[in-house]
Amino acid sequence: MSISASYPPAFRQVINDGDPTEIEPVLDQVKDINIPVIDLERLDKEILTEACKEWGIFRLENHGVPLELTSQLQEISESLLSLPFEEKRELFAAVNSPLSYFWGTPALNRSGDALKRGTQASNVYMLEGFNVPLSSLSKLPVSTCDDGAQHSKLEPFRVSIEEYGRHITRIAVSLFEAISQTLNLDKFGDRRSELLSESTGLIRVYRYPRSSSVEAAGEALGMEVHTDSTVISILKEDETGGLEIMKGEEWFRIKPVANTLIVNLGDMMQAISDDEYKSVKHRVKKKDRTRERHSVCYFVFPQRDCVIKSSNYKPFTYSEFEAQVQADVQSLGTKVGLHRFSPKSPLFL
Repeated sequence: MSISASYPPAFRQVINDGDPTEIEPVLDQVKDINIPVIDLERLDKEILTEACKEWGIFRLENHGVPLELTSQLQEISESLLSLPFEEKRELFAAVNSPLSYFWGTPALNRSGDALKRGTQASNVYMLEGFNVPLSSLSKLPVSTCDDGAQHSKLEPFRVSIEEYGRHITRIAVSLFEAISQTLNLDKFGDRRSELLSESTGLIRVYRYPRSSSVEAAGEALGMEVHTDSTVISILKEDETGGLEIMKGEEWFRIKPVANTLIVNLGDMMQAISDDEYKSVKHRVKKKDRTRERHSVCYFVFPQRDCVIKSSNYKPFTYSEFEAQVQADVQSLGTKVGLHRFSPKSPLFL
């Protein structure tokens, strides 16, 4: 099977199954940048505070996720994503799974289905992946030797991502506790567990294809400029790289570093901190179009009925924020985010 057969049909016109040396280079003016590094085993609160205030993103080392596990998860994910397109579409439906397969857009609803974007939206984005709500993994039937082929293909993935989810949830909770201390969130008491709810955690596994099309060399080859709606997002990427962040008014590329994770703060953290900490703008643009890019990202949110109060925003629940984001994506083609809740913004509702 050619590699293009594993991609959605809309991607195939920009896929080259031939010699990768035929692919023309793209002029790249984005500079590399070193982001702050946090050692989870010896967490320095001053470095953490500066990273959250000045960057909204940092690299995490000594995180305790076994290298063998991350390598195994990447191998299994790549194998699943390399299946023929129609087979991937049928795989999750066949097992009545809470997991879902998506492609062409990173904008998904809570169920993992792609949102229909407004007419002003950009063209199809060159990415595909699996959406995995961690709290629903237990609903995925455990495969046995008597099960059909569809169950058997998903079983190694279920086992690996469930174990990875336990590690990454531990990290998110530890980081949130540390960040809460830097913000003196002790006043929230037991409500702190509502601000970061483990039950909301989900993982998305992404694949970005290689391409031979110069016309597709821009933003459509990765992920559009956005901020995450999360409290915290935690990324594990392969050596291909492609993550870029905005600092000041300039874009910078973050080079991948083996056996580390990248943590970025989301909109909910910005609101919780009263804008003291920032939700970082970022995008994905592959510098090397001859290679695929694979990544795994964990997202975690407040409880849906948790009320976020801030002097800079009208009070809102996460459920209200999520609904507004989805409404804007469907009507405008893009997320507006916290500006909808800020009385100082012209986009305030």
